Amino acid sequence: MNKPFELLGFAIPLSLFVPAFLIAWVLLGWTIKRIVFSWLKHLSSRTESEIDDIFIASASWPITLMIVVWGFAALAHLIGPQFAGRWVNAVTMFSKAATLVAVVLFVDLLLQNALKLTAKRHEIVRFSLNFGMVGIHALVFSIGGLMLLDSVGVSITPIIASLGLGSLAVALALQPTLENFISGFQILVDQPIRPGHYVKLETGEEGIVDKIGWRSTWVRQLPNNIVIIPNKQLINSRLTNYNYPSPDLAVLLQMGVHYSSDLPKVERLCIEVGQEVLKRVQGGVPDFVPLVRYHTFGASSIDFTVVLRAKEFVDNFLVKHEFIKAISARFAKEGIVIPFPIVALNTAQEAAIFKPS
Repeated sequence: MNKPFELLGFAIPLSLFVPAFLIAWVLLGWTIKRIVFSWLKHLSSRTESEIDDIFIASASWPITLMIVVWGFAALAHLIGPQFAGRWVNAVTMFSKAATLVAVVLFVDLLLQNALKLTAKRHEIVRFSLNFGMVGIHALVFSIGGLMLLDSVGVSITPIIASLGLGSLAVALALQPTLENFISGFQILVDQPIRPGHYVKLETGEEGIVDKIGWRSTWVRQLPNNIVIIPNKQLINSRLTNYNYPSPDLAVLLQMGVHYSSDLPKVERLCIEVGQEVLKRVQGGVPDFVPLVRYHTFGASSIDFTVVLRAKEFVDNFLVKHEFIKAISARFAKEGIVIPFPIVALNTAQEAAIFKPS
């Protein structure tokens, strides 16, 4: 290594030539790359498509790696004829392997950026973004690893056969997990529920969908606890989604007034109070006109239903709360009676039945 390297008739110490050559190569390559990329970014800024932008962004780091690797390869071929070129073949093989790694990195980054771009436009992809990123990494690096082994002379046929048998064994062992995974995919595609929807399951659990994963769905109940439901169970059960076909919904209150009440007046007061509450209370639909429908001659009252409207399911609790307070005060002011339930006991009859003989 102490033998000088002759370049254009000049003898240069190898310990000086090697780092100087690599530094000059990297600086020149980095400068050319920066000029070319600046020009490409200028061209891509004139287009509406974002595909060229993600292509440029994905190529930046792999090209930097290739510049460095090709610098070592060029150095090996340049000084190899003079200095025992036994290591030239090793450097050449290394440069080929590193080039393959750079290509794999480019494909991986390109697919990741393309997936992120798609996630901005499609909600289903956004929900499965993390899983998609993991899948891209696994697929690209697996194929890249097999190609790398093949490039260095390692037979990959036994590896592929082993992967096939191993995949079958793993699929059988993970059958329940795969069922939940496929069910999660069906939920994301069919979208019977989405995060933020209020749902009620046939088993009685209800709450707001917090997260849809590939194995389970998380539902946040009103007490702020989480119910974790396997996707297989969710996809096979009946549920009520209070956000379909629209998030606003009718709020029904069952009431009753005394038989001597002025029913048209009761109806008018309920509508007036209902309109005032819907305009005042956050979560009420302010332009909705309440409805009153009499339906039953009850045991102690004439029963009817008041129909209000809330923007979302969770808003119906506050709407009911405020309406009950307001209508109770208004009925008391107007002299309208809400009767207590009446139970009549025939004491004479009871005494006759249980009278000792």
